[in-house]
Order: sequence, then C-alpha cells, then structure tokens
Amino acid sequence: MGYASPERGGRALDLSHSDTSPLLVSGVIEHYPAGHEVPRHRHHRGHLLYATEGVLLVQADTGQWLVPPTTAVWLRPGVPHQLNATTAVNVHGLFIDEILAAQLPDHDCVIHVTPLVRELIAALVQVVPQENPPLRDALLGQLLIEELRVLHPLPFHLPWPEDDLMRRICEDLVRWPAQQKTMDEVAQQYALTPKTLHRRFLKSTGMNLGKWRQQMRLMASIQFLLQGKSITQAALESGYESLSAYSVAFKKTFAYPPSEFLATLSQSPDREHDTGMV
Repeated sequence: MGYASPERGGRALDLSHSDTSPLLVSGVIEHYPAGHEVPRHRHHRGHLLYATEGVLLVQADTGQWLVPPTTAVWLRPGVPHQLNATTAVNVHGLFIDEILAAQLPDHDCVIHVTPLVRELIAALVQVVPQENPPLRDALLGQLLIEELRVLHPLPFHLPWPEDDLMRRICEDLVRWPAQQKTMDEVAQQYALTPKTLHRRFLKSTGMNLGKWRQQMRLMASIQFLLQGKSITQAALESGYESLSAYSVAFKKTFAYPPSEFLATLSQSPDREHDTGMV
C-alpha cells in the first residue's frame, strides 16, 4: 500500500509502526476510488494485499497480478510495486516480518483467501500498535502464517519481461488486447525474426507469446466485466472471436466460467470490517 487515499491527501502512510512493531504481523486498511494509482514503492517486510470490495491491479518488475475479493497478492520483502484501483476498492494490507516471510512462497503470487484467512486478516488490521501487545494479537499472526503456508498460487498472474524490447511489445499488446497481429507480424513490426522473438520472449517471461497473450486477454476481460460490460462484450473487447471460445479459455485457466466468477464477486465478504478504516 504505502500511500493514503486521495480523500485523505494521498500522502505517504506512516508505516513505521509496522517496521518496529514487536508483532510479526501488522496491518492497515485504505479505500481507493476507481482509477486511482498508488505510486511505486516498497516495504521492508513481506506484504499481503487483500481487497474486501472491488478489484486491485498490482504491478511489479516481475509481473502483474489481478486481485478480486476472493484472492490476495503476496509480495516478498523489498519488492518495488505500484497499485491501480480497477474499481473502487477497500484494501487490507498486512506487513509480515522477514523471518515469517521466509516461510511463505519464495516468489510473488496470488493466493486464495479462505473464510478463515479472511477473518484473520480482518482481525489483524484492527490491532492497535503497542509496545506490549496481548498474546492474542501475536497468535492471530502466527495462525495466519500457518494458513497461508498451505495455500497454492492461483493463475491471476501476468509475467512481465525485463528485456526492454519485449516490455515494449507487451505494453503494445496490453494497450489493445483485441488486436489480432500474428507472431510474424509482431516480429516484423519490431525488426525481429519470428524465431528470435520466440526465443527472447520465452526467456523474458517464461511463456511463449501465444500463451502470454491469452493470459493477458483473460485478465483484461476481468477488468471489462468489472466495468459492467456484458460477458459477450468482455470476450470480444479482449480479443476472443466468440463467447464460447472465451468461456472455454476462462474456465480452463480459472476453474470456473465467467458467469460463476461474477457470482463469486457479488458474494464478497460483508462490509462490517470496513468500519475500522483508517
């Protein structure tokens, strides 16, 4: 997180209590309006971002992650990142001591938020910093870590290349998801042979261009859905030629069709936890 909502001046948050707290897990809550961007920043501790309402796009050098209300993004200590509020969001941010962070995934990723994890996060962001915290506050953090350790990463991730030219290609594709350029046409546009493009893209992202583009289109479609567009509109505007092709790809990647995804979002956690927002 790192920065306050624009309603509170958009200034940098004072997170000194998180870095010096005797608690190994601490947290804050913020609300960001749709379209708001939190500038690039980093935290000494591991960072878990969870939106109880709305969808957040987290961007780092290693990739982009989409965070609907049933998931959270895990960022290792020291990872520079920025946040984009795809919709209005209520964001819970937890800061996890480096010792505990070493027990969590060794790569940045999205994880599923179970009902127990959701309630633990909600309780931890309400904890008031103090020199001698109650035992309960420490135990909440320990239980959260135990729960997070058994969760598996989810496919809400779009790897981002370090190679400057590959990054420019990705930026162009993301800017217009529905464009239908073939790999040969993309290679020609950037004065590369298809073979060179394939080799450099695979090395930079861990995916071939076709698989990366499908993942990008699926993530773009989620943002279209959250803007209130129909499933058919989201499919066409993200580059799919038919609703059936889109539904098959969506279910293959996320394990359920787009209609069920929307139903899941409508069942976001109740909003009673938002009353303690700082």
